[in-house]
Amino acid sequence: MSTTDVPLARLQKAGPLAPSTDGPVVAGGILALAVAMGIGRFAFTPLLPLMLRDGAVTSTVGAEWAAANYAGYLVGALTAAWFAGDPGRGLRLSLAGVALTTFAMAGAGSPAPVVLGAALRAAAGVFSAWALVCASGWCLAELARRQAPRLGAWIYTGVGLGIALAGLLAWLGGRQPAVHLWLELGAVATAGALAVGLLSRRQGAEPSGAAEREAAATVRGAGQGGLILCYGTFGFGYIVPATFLPAMARELTPDPLVFGLAWPLFGLAAVTSVAVAARALAGVPRRRLWAGAQGIMALGTVLPLAVHALWAVAASALLVGGTFMIATMAGLQLAREARPDAPTPLLARMTAAFAAGQILGPLLVRALGPGHWAGLDALDLTGALATLLLVLTALWLWRAGRAPA
Repeated sequence: MSTTDVPLARLQKAGPLAPSTDGPVVAGGILALAVAMGIGRFAFTPLLPLMLRDGAVTSTVGAEWAAANYAGYLVGALTAAWFAGDPGRGLRLSLAGVALTTFAMAGAGSPAPVVLGAALRAAAGVFSAWALVCASGWCLAELARRQAPRLGAWIYTGVGLGIALAGLLAWLGGRQPAVHLWLELGAVATAGALAVGLLSRRQGAEPSGAAEREAAATVRGAGQGGLILCYGTFGFGYIVPATFLPAMARELTPDPLVFGLAWPLFGLAAVTSVAVAARALAGVPRRRLWAGAQGIMALGTVLPLAVHALWAVAASALLVGGTFMIATMAGLQLAREARPDAPTPLLARMTAAFAAGQILGPLLVRALGPGHWAGLDALDLTGALATLLLVLTALWLWRAGRAPA
């Protein structure tokens, strides 16, 4: 175990409080991330094909709305530190915003102005980033104060659950107009936001203990800048397959059921991987866990570049989908360890780096254009760069997390 994990281990030896005490915090975190990320951040992905079918948007408009969401997510990450003093309040505000913007998307397509949809997707990105940062700050802090920090891993299953829920709703209700699905998702988001509001208001805010301050001093020595850089690289590497794998699959099979099931399966892979990590890998140092996830993700980014077959695309989706939430969980837990007294600013900086990397990936593909270099097109080159950066940061994280001699 690395020196950065010793103080956390001391906290864990005291043991968690009764499950009935910690349960509302964990449940609130799961619900918050399911609403914020599964609906506010990612529901547009499975609904876009249905909106195209309904004539509500064109493919160009859909791409612009997706880019607006990326930009909004970056803005939200850069401003999430506003809630450093009261992350619970920021969480309630952001989830209310997610619910409102989801409802409003029902009127964003034709004949409504195209700019309305872009503004709503940008606002949803802002609220999603606020919710991720504030949920992590509030839940991880509460669980650490209750001497149950290991339970914090479970809140990140909410992202996969939300993705799976939105994907299943879009798949099973795909014969409905997309407008109806936006309204249904808005109702789900509203119910989730209300539940989280009740759960978060009931929790206290006790001061941090000496062990938490010791953990902060130790992890600061390990270099917060490296954590931010690695998290930004993770955003760049993850978004390349997440954005372009569906396009690769479309070139290999015309079956629409493949695309309909892809998103809920992606979400279920995320849920399963986080649950396994929370239960079976709880004792693994967070840097080592993050390094392993980042290394497996690198395999997922290079596989479809080396093998142009449907199985390679499917394997890439599983490798990336099964590791992106583990990397998220481990990275944000490390940020919590680094700044236990006030984790929100560091969480916000890491999320901003992730958002910047996420924006850079598609922009680089577009900037390289339709040409070829050494037989590689823009997508291949960007994927190769993502693989290289993921491997390098995984090696750095592994070395930083190794046990002292």
